[in-house]
Amino acid sequence: MSAFVIDAFEFSRLKERREGDVPVASMARLAAETVNTSASLHWSLQGGSDTLNHPQLIMSVSGSVELMCQRCMTPLKFAIESESILILAKDEERADEIDALLADDTIDVIVGSKALNVMELIEDEALLALPLAPKHDVCPNNAALNDLMVTKKPSPFDVLKGMKQ
Repeated sequence: MSAFVIDAFEFSRLKERREGDVPVASMARLAAETVNTSASLHWSLQGGSDTLNHPQLIMSVSGSVELMCQRCMTPLKFAIESESILILAKDEERADEIDALLADDTIDVIVGSKALNVMELIEDEALLALPLAPKHDVCPNNAALNDLMVTKKPSPFDVLKGMKQ
């Protein structure tokens, strides 16, 4: 994955905005989770500050990837639509203070840097959006599964009752 590095604090201060597309194949960790790496994700990054004047980044990632359905083991299209608010802190100690002050689970506090790799941020955002166990709502070829569910095994109690007679 080619690096796209920004000074996170300067990016936020100047309220810069960048966006683009990145191939799934160029993100090793995400590619390992997918069955087809030909897709790409659209991303945008907006700098600014929150109501308490903390520098922040708003990261959004969208696109469609193919995952393996854990029920029928066939490909499953999954739409990624994710947006995160990232408050920037100078160090871990300050990050913990800001996190406690905000007490908001919808906002992430991260340690910013003068060399923040945006591509890693995009990949992290996409990975966090994936389900732990992807499954179709209704599997496309589940005839075998349906046969197993329809075929009723005799109750062990019915078998015992038959033996008693």
